[in-house]
Amino acid sequence: MPKNLSWDAQGTWSVKGDWGTRDSEGRKLYLGHWQARLDQLRIAHHVPGATLAVLVDGDIQELASGVLHLGTGVDATPDSVFQLGSLAKIYTATLIMQLVDSGALDLDAPVRDVLPDFVVADEEATRTITTRQLLSHTSGLTCDFTYDSGRGDDCLARYVEAAKDVGLDCPPGTAVSYSSLGYNVLGRIVEVLTGRTWDEALKERLLAPLGLTHTMTLPEEALAHRTAMGHLGELGEEPTPAPAWDLMPRSAGPYGRVLATAGDVARLARMHLEDGKSPEGVQVLSPRGVAAMRQREVDVPDKWTVSADGWGLGWTLYDWSGIPGFGHDGASIGQYGFLRVVPSAGVALILLTNGGDARQLYADLFDELLGELAGVRMPTPFAPPTEPPVVDLAPLCGTYKREGVEITVTEQGGTAHLVYAFVDGMKDFSPPLEMDLTPVSPTVFAGPGSGAYSADWMPVVFATLADGTACVYIGMRAAPKVA
Repeated sequence: MPKNLSWDAQGTWSVKGDWGTRDSEGRKLYLGHWQARLDQLRIAHHVPGATLAVLVDGDIQELASGVLHLGTGVDATPDSVFQLGSLAKIYTATLIMQLVDSGALDLDAPVRDVLPDFVVADEEATRTITTRQLLSHTSGLTCDFTYDSGRGDDCLARYVEAAKDVGLDCPPGTAVSYSSLGYNVLGRIVEVLTGRTWDEALKERLLAPLGLTHTMTLPEEALAHRTAMGHLGELGEEPTPAPAWDLMPRSAGPYGRVLATAGDVARLARMHLEDGKSPEGVQVLSPRGVAAMRQREVDVPDKWTVSADGWGLGWTLYDWSGIPGFGHDGASIGQYGFLRVVPSAGVALILLTNGGDARQLYADLFDELLGELAGVRMPTPFAPPTEPPVVDLAPLCGTYKREGVEITVTEQGGTAHLVYAFVDGMKDFSPPLEMDLTPVSPTVFAGPGSGAYSADWMPVVFATLADGTACVYIGMRAAPKVA
């Protein structure tokens, strides 16, 4: 692979060599081709700005397209910083596995062994939830507990304390249910065992050893860099700048508050592909820890929301027609990130965007890139078949509930109708959402999509918890049937 790509003073790419192969006939594939495709697809999908980093056999190439802010017209460049959203969870998971490496933490011991004051609404769960369950989203802790605990260094301690009365989505160990709260508990574990704030531990134990100079956690740190603004709007139309650059409190750090360039995310992925070593040979994470993070912990009934086949200790796991991969998605206000890694090919792709139909840009671009570089074909977009199957709706009808959300499924004129209502502590978050569902299979249905991150159709998946309780998955969250 070439190492002769440079970003010159005039702001243009200079390429002297070739990059990969175009097809089986050996025609060369130039980096300029991918710049053109990024430009074309970005414009077609109304994405204001995007950056792309491609890692192949240890080499990282970076591209940029569009603008960081439609109001200011500032160009996106490879050194532009975007909000990573839930990609932050991979950074927190890596810190946790470093602590496992050192012997300071037992994945299967109760969290209370490290955090004696850890409490959730369910007494048995308080006693039994483990770090492994937090990493793999099987703790039952909810995703949607939002609490601004201030800007102080005690923000995570205060957040975890405030969550003590929050109910569970489902009993621990009975299902995968995506949990941001769980990752904040992991962040607090990092603080207690390192004696540093989560932000400090991240910088000292991960960013510095990997030379990630364009990765940060606080908004004032982002001011020193070219920084993307999120954009919102209807799919298929030009978006407009979001009303706020950032809505996350400092306490959101471990689950969603990291900012970085695409290249820096690729450098983190490279460490995971190279058995935990930095380019200088520093063992940032042990090979055993690296392998454990992408070892399957749980299957995922909803295989479409984030294209997941399973979950490891932090990583989302993919199965592309028998080719395994790992990665993660992330979203903040109008910003969306996608990371996909194919270990058998030594390939990683990271796309960061700031609005528009980001998911379609990702799907189209990654399908082409992964096909060329790794022989991977991306799954077809989720959608109901032309002729939906006839499904017995009676067993699926009823009321399902998880923390803050009540979901009611009824049959209306032979069609499944769903009402998604925010209740309890989230009752003022939004009016109820209503939709008719189209069957894809006896347990999988499609509802109308709701934005750039869910594309045209939203999966609604009916499944069963390990204890036999029926549940429904929406947005990777499990809601058990209660009536």
